[in-house]
Amino acid sequence: MTGRAAPDATAGAGATGSGAAPAWLGAVGLSVVIPVHDDGHRIGVTLDAVREYFDSRLGTGPGDWELLVVDDGSADETAAVVEAAAAEEPRIRLVRSEHHRGRGAALRAGVLACAGERVLLTDAGLSTPLAELDRLEGALGQESRESRENQEGQEGQESQEGREGRESRNGGEPAAAALGRTGNRLVRALGIPGIPGFRTDTCGFALFDGGRARAAFAASVLDGPAIDAEVLRWVRRQGWPVAEVPVRRTAQPAPGPRPRRAPGDRRRALAELLRLNAGGLAVAAVFLVLSGYVFHGLWADLDGRYLKDALQDQNQWEWFVGVATDNITHLRNPLFTTAQGMPDGVNLMANATMLGLTVPLIPVTLLFGETVTFALVLTLGMAAGAWTWYWLIRRRFVHSRWAAAAGGALAAFAPPMVSHANGHPNFVVLFMIPLIIDRALRLCEGRSVVRDGVLLGLFATYQIFLGEEPLLIAALGMLVFSLAYLLVDRRRALEAARPLGLGLVIAAGVCVPLLAFPLYWQFFGPQSYHSVLHGDNAGNSPRALVEYAARSLFGDAETAGRLSLNTTEQNAFYGWPLLAFGVAVSVWMWRRTVVRALAITGAVALLLSLGPWVPVPRTGVVLPGPWRLMVKLPLFESVIEGRVAMVCAPVLGVLLALALDRIVRVRTRELRTLGLLGVAAALIPVLPLPLAVRERAPVPAFITSGAWKDYVKDGEALVPVPLPDPGQADALHWQVEADFGFRLAGGYFNGPWGPDRIGIYGATPRHLSNLLRDVRYGAQPPEITPQWREQARLDLEFWKAGAVVLPFQDRDAELRGMISELLGRQPEKVQDVWVWRVGPGQV
Repeated sequence: MTGRAAPDATAGAGATGSGAAPAWLGAVGLSVVIPVHDDGHRIGVTLDAVREYFDSRLGTGPGDWELLVVDDGSADETAAVVEAAAAEEPRIRLVRSEHHRGRGAALRAGVLACAGERVLLTDAGLSTPLAELDRLEGALGQESRESRENQEGQEGQESQEGREGRESRNGGEPAAAALGRTGNRLVRALGIPGIPGFRTDTCGFALFDGGRARAAFAASVLDGPAIDAEVLRWVRRQGWPVAEVPVRRTAQPAPGPRPRRAPGDRRRALAELLRLNAGGLAVAAVFLVLSGYVFHGLWADLDGRYLKDALQDQNQWEWFVGVATDNITHLRNPLFTTAQGMPDGVNLMANATMLGLTVPLIPVTLLFGETVTFALVLTLGMAAGAWTWYWLIRRRFVHSRWAAAAGGALAAFAPPMVSHANGHPNFVVLFMIPLIIDRALRLCEGRSVVRDGVLLGLFATYQIFLGEEPLLIAALGMLVFSLAYLLVDRRRALEAARPLGLGLVIAAGVCVPLLAFPLYWQFFGPQSYHSVLHGDNAGNSPRALVEYAARSLFGDAETAGRLSLNTTEQNAFYGWPLLAFGVAVSVWMWRRTVVRALAITGAVALLLSLGPWVPVPRTGVVLPGPWRLMVKLPLFESVIEGRVAMVCAPVLGVLLALALDRIVRVRTRELRTLGLLGVAAALIPVLPLPLAVRERAPVPAFITSGAWKDYVKDGEALVPVPLPDPGQADALHWQVEADFGFRLAGGYFNGPWGPDRIGIYGATPRHLSNLLRDVRYGAQPPEITPQWREQARLDLEFWKAGAVVLPFQDRDAELRGMISELLGRQPEKVQDVWVWRVGPGQV
């Protein structure tokens, strides 16, 4: 757009033109827009400076430059000063508003009234010297040259590639703006979600492409100071490059009193920022409500209820919360403890302790307890994961907010995610994964490789302290996506490879020094191990891909149970309608590069999740699976391969968002309705149900009353009967309720077993622990021989036991008689338990 804006358009913006000289109706090289309000004391000096600078720099012709001063309802002589200057210089124009509406309205009126091929925004005091324009023009020119080169190289590509094309082509669109890095502190402090990565989001001194400036400001609605954020967000969402350039501030302020920002301006800016982000906040609220719905049974009675399908994982994770709090508050090593697994202890870095959350949430734990922290992490973590997936999908793939919200919801609330929500917070709190993916995509664009590489390294480091296995599976998914993209668009993939590779090297340079000691401790420290035994085949049954999970609307708990490792490991169960929908969307949008890459990624993830051996349903045939190629690889040897299917949750989420974004724009009502019905048919069967809960087993009064203190000395272990293990770990909850005042023999954690230090669940079994467990669950007590008594003595000494505690329970009579024979004496009855003293000199 190079012609003069029509007078009625200017009037429509709420302003009127002024000036005695004839208006120039031709093209203008540069338009300078200055918003003013009660600036009569300094605007005259500014007008002279602008005229002198641009006459010498651009020329004195009528089409070389123009200056639009937008008077935002000034009550002083501002308008008169500008009118006098305009009477002498026709390139100076006054755009006047009768009422004070705000800086945003003034900028919008000025930009829409201008005609420049480029538009410079500055302020009445020239707080940034005009000479800094050279830096902006250099940045804008460089961006445009690179963009033209990229566009020329992309000829022959398909014409319709959607938003992913704009985002991934290394600046395939001409540059839209160059910003001076001197910013509004309020906007900078608050941050603008629409433009992540910018250190300042302000148009205080900015140079725009003229046509795109007019398009951006025409789309704006805010009248106050937050218009900067609104315009830049709009520009960013079009996929137009924006350069950020450091500029100097004016050493000497303009003459006259220095304007001060009124408190009302800051409040207005904050209100406008909230308004600008109202849609995103509404989406966040929906996700929070949905997450609360999933966990509402637990929240209804935090003290008395337990997630029914959590097995012993809720006990374990609450213990992780408590031990992190106990270690930090007592200034102990947060990576190790002897609170359970006596005497060897537990390598906390080698367990899913999520120190990235348990440590920051210590104040919450101290104030409200471990169960509140557990419920809070699950509820907020699932909602936050949905929101960051929504943010990524909207930023990278679709225009529609609610299409992106649907995709984010599916990515975070898909059946496998809900299954893991029963007790695996590390597979629920995934809000960092979309941010890591976005930062990797930024590296592919090659704009700020060093900054993006550093941030990627920091993001990955933090994710390590949230969950290593989810990061490993996500990295596997990203690798498959990259290879798929290389297959479907070799040229663009190779273009992205160099900046991505350099960025990954930088990210590794950030991660290594930060993670060197924690990872050394994890793999080589006390109680470290080399792999975890999960059985011969922890992959998904092919039927598990098309059936429904236990907590899906159409789910059947019995069927899901037969097809999964347990209730917390229903790692696929997307249902055949949703998978069919994904296939249909892939076929429908196959021309889009990203759809092809996503389809390949999802298919490969499902195949890998079948494990090293794939049984063919309804036959006795077992086929080798692709996971056989990875099962012996370092790190992957400890992965439960069925979990790889979780990669399909965000894949299906993106495909859903792309489909909805297209469907809602279909003009034919019948086709639009048919498309929406297809979406409903795919999603309704897998809608999540609230997690089931049960009454929690009470903690013995012997523990809650503190009576245990008379039987277990410092440094000794309490030995519950049976000992805690992956099948029964209520004793971990006892320890939490006792504020970690005693140590435990046995336990539920990952630790080493045998000379090869193979990872197992729980402490290394001993003869006495096996005997107590077997009798508790139905075995007949053996004949107690001197050899059994000696073995019991050795095991108790190994555990550094102070007391054996038998709570009232099923088969407690058989257990009490057998233990009495082993120890050679009868127990004491203390409140609701039987106790044998077994400290030094007692056995």
